[in-house]
Amino acid sequence: MAQRTTDDQPKALPPALESMTLLVAAVIVHDQATNRVVLLQRSQNAKFAQGMWDLPVGKSEPGEPITETAVRELYEETGLTVKPESLKVAHIIHGAWGVEAPNGFLTVVFAAHEWTGEPENREPRKHAQVRWVDADAIPEDFVDTTSSALHRYLVGGREVSLDGWQ
Repeated sequence: MAQRTTDDQPKALPPALESMTLLVAAVIVHDQATNRVVLLQRSQNAKFAQGMWDLPVGKSEPGEPITETAVRELYEETGLTVKPESLKVAHIIHGAWGVEAPNGFLTVVFAAHEWTGEPENREPRKHAQVRWVDADAIPEDFVDTTSSALHRYLVGGREVSLDGWQ
């Protein structure tokens, strides 16, 4: 909403930065022909969930559309390229709290069925490995929120999950 300048209308309130929810994008790259997905395993140096499996995921930059976040993070972590317009919303995670999100986070999980490139570990300090995994053999040692989103996507289940809310 634009700042109002006329005398008879109130000025817009400044954003409540202290209450802002962190915006995050994750991508399920799903090879439907072989029923495989691209996963990464967090390294022992990761900020959280050391050694656990996860989807390619990352935080939005200020002013960045969520689809651009998904494209950027996927490329930065795996080397795979997707077009923003080919992304489909697969799941929404609303977490009440996160390691870098004391006021909560909203993760938009996208599915991509078209991409270019082969997965590679482009951030070896953060990830132990990046690879295709059979969708019927997802590792159990997986970050809870994205694991739930991935499993719900694969079975066509509920598309919104809440984490840490009472």
